[in-house]
Amino acid sequence: MALNKPNNRRGLWTTALLASSMLTGVAAQAQQAQTGSVALEEVVVTAQKRSENLQDVPVSIQALGTKTLEERQITGLNDYVKFLPSVSIQTTSPGFSSVFMRGVVSGDNANHSGPLPTVGTYLDEQPITTIQGALDVHIYDIARVEALSGPQGTLYGASSMAGTVRIITNKPTTAGFSAGYDVEANTIAHGDPGYVVEGFVNQPISDTVAVRLVGWAEHDGGYIDNVPQSRTFPTSGVTRNNAGQVKNDYNDVDTYGARAALRIEAGENWVITPTIMGQQQKVHGLFAFDPSLGDLKVAHYYPEGSNDKWGQAALTVEGKISNFDVVYAGSYLKRTVDSSSDYNDYAFFYDTLTTYGQYYTDNAGNPVDPSQYIQARDGYTKQSHEIRISSPQENRVRFVGGVFYQQQKHDIFQNYKIDALGTDFSVTGYPHTVWLTKQKRVDEDQAAFGEVAFDITDKLTLTGGIRFFKAHNTLKGFFGFGIDFPFSSGEKQCFGPPVVANSPCTNLDKSIKEKGNSPKVNLTYKIDPDKLVYATYSEGFRPGGINRRGTVPPYTADFLKNYELGWKTSWLENRVRWNGAAYIEDWKDFQVGLLGANSLTEVHNAGSARVKGVETDINWAVMRGWTVSGSAAYTSAHLTQNFCLTLVNGQQVTNCPNPEAPKGSVLPITPKFKANLTSRYEWDWGEYRAHVQAAGVYQTGSWTDLRLIERELIGRQKAYGVLDLTTGVDRDSWSVELFVKNAFDKRASLYRYAECNESICGNQVYQVPNQPRFMGIKFGQKF
Repeated sequence: MALNKPNNRRGLWTTALLASSMLTGVAAQAQQAQTGSVALEEVVVTAQKRSENLQDVPVSIQALGTKTLEERQITGLNDYVKFLPSVSIQTTSPGFSSVFMRGVVSGDNANHSGPLPTVGTYLDEQPITTIQGALDVHIYDIARVEALSGPQGTLYGASSMAGTVRIITNKPTTAGFSAGYDVEANTIAHGDPGYVVEGFVNQPISDTVAVRLVGWAEHDGGYIDNVPQSRTFPTSGVTRNNAGQVKNDYNDVDTYGARAALRIEAGENWVITPTIMGQQQKVHGLFAFDPSLGDLKVAHYYPEGSNDKWGQAALTVEGKISNFDVVYAGSYLKRTVDSSSDYNDYAFFYDTLTTYGQYYTDNAGNPVDPSQYIQARDGYTKQSHEIRISSPQENRVRFVGGVFYQQQKHDIFQNYKIDALGTDFSVTGYPHTVWLTKQKRVDEDQAAFGEVAFDITDKLTLTGGIRFFKAHNTLKGFFGFGIDFPFSSGEKQCFGPPVVANSPCTNLDKSIKEKGNSPKVNLTYKIDPDKLVYATYSEGFRPGGINRRGTVPPYTADFLKNYELGWKTSWLENRVRWNGAAYIEDWKDFQVGLLGANSLTEVHNAGSARVKGVETDINWAVMRGWTVSGSAAYTSAHLTQNFCLTLVNGQQVTNCPNPEAPKGSVLPITPKFKANLTSRYEWDWGEYRAHVQAAGVYQTGSWTDLRLIERELIGRQKAYGVLDLTTGVDRDSWSVELFVKNAFDKRASLYRYAECNESICGNQVYQVPNQPRFMGIKFGQKF
């Protein structure tokens, strides 16, 4: 039975409550045997660029520590996003996910020429958000994942407009030797088996030097079937089938990676930490299915997949000058993604609706099979440097400030091929290529930032901060058809020789520069040592950029203003921790990336929107061995002006007769309500320590597009919920665990899309599902 039918929502949560009740019953029976004090562990975060107790930080933060990550079987982006209610994702396959927070999302299509992300992702001190989204870092030997909701424009800057996600690794230590490994065997319902092998070692080399080495290898079985199908193109009459690509469970993934970090204690006050990390992820097949063909089935005609390789070298230097803390954090990231994509829907529907097939001929003018596919290579490099200084925390007046520089480069190669296309109609130098994109994009920003905190009284603290920034975006190269192709775009628009190597000529060379600032003011009142409340006004920004289409002007930076009230509280001698925040955010001139005419990406500034929401999390140490934790977010995000594609004197207008989305329209992607609840009980079982755990996740439905016509064509993503179950035992240094994710094999929609412009390809909708029921057994050992 499909999960997204209304009666199943109650069924899921009834089951979750029953599972929780079972844990309660087990706990109650053992309660008499439990002795000793009960309290929650302290959570240390570095959200404000210094180590602090989570409960002392007047920012809305959720932190998943090492223990939580391991207990909930979190290994990647999709896993930890489930337990962060203010975070949403739009994903097409591993390595291709966009992250959003607090409903600040317009439905961007993550194109290489589209807007920068609204959420920044950091690996330790270094940003790892590439132009098309965040790296999908394998989660192992990780200290914690921090999610900072709301604009982080003061300390984190560009692409942290709506929030920041930080992945903090375990660092080398000179305290002593330690090591561990985990091996896992698993299987997917309707699919193939898989495995995971992970290990780490921490080895002191001397009293002042230590090294930490980490490695992992993972194979995820496939669960999407590519089934037989054929198509007849109306103009040429050619019939094509996909017999050569038919295969069951064809979307398997192999991931390999390693991390090496060195700790060098240079004297009493300085620590140097160089780190090298790399990962390769080979993805096969498509991670979406065609609902009209049946559950988890698709019919595609060409090979698909990607080979995503990245490596990062990072250096952090921490020390003291007098009594001031000084930090340098720098990194260089290189990422290369080779991918292949079926583009047959574009060819078929454009031929069916607009007779485009007449233009696809051989050199003699005879119609040919117009089937298309894409061969692409995206090359990213990113360097960042930050130097900051902070005064002692115990001072009544204290500050943190610094300078930041970041440069991102994206070498773009996309080859749209028709194997039978005549060479006379191909792009020069690329036989059988109907369209070529060969571009180079550079996004550069620099900033100076600072925050000052003043303790007005022992309980009342005022904090003010500001970040001044400059941004520069350039896009140059070639895109379009060959010189003899009967359309005007492409080589016919070239105005100079190639500026990007291996392109036929140059028809694009644009840039835009911007500067501005993003301020922050916070007032925090400490009710008592265990409780505080705060009020914050903050701003975030995202730089603008270039539109390839000459008739569409550049898009400018968008800004988010945040008004927030929050609380951090501990109760019952730290047995209960309850935090939360309520906010209103105004999003001005926000950027929207969409497919325009001929499915060419355009970016527009779209008036304004308002987001209202509440987010909260609670942790409860019920008694020794039994903990309950949960979090939830309610988000109401709507346009406050019409979104029109009409331009007057090159400027977007908000007053038009038929807006793409009228005032009051709901922003896409983010559900109105998202929540999770986890109950875990541990007890002594003879010589063993045993545990059981149940974790439920639920979210309401959402649209995938801002525009009304397009969202109706694609359809609404329905509400869903999943339940994960875990049990296991450990003794001395080893542990064994059995787990089931998505225990009732519920089918959720993570994204719905069409392959090209929705008005053309909207009859062929694809749905990216969550992973079907996933069962596994894990054995681990630590020394």
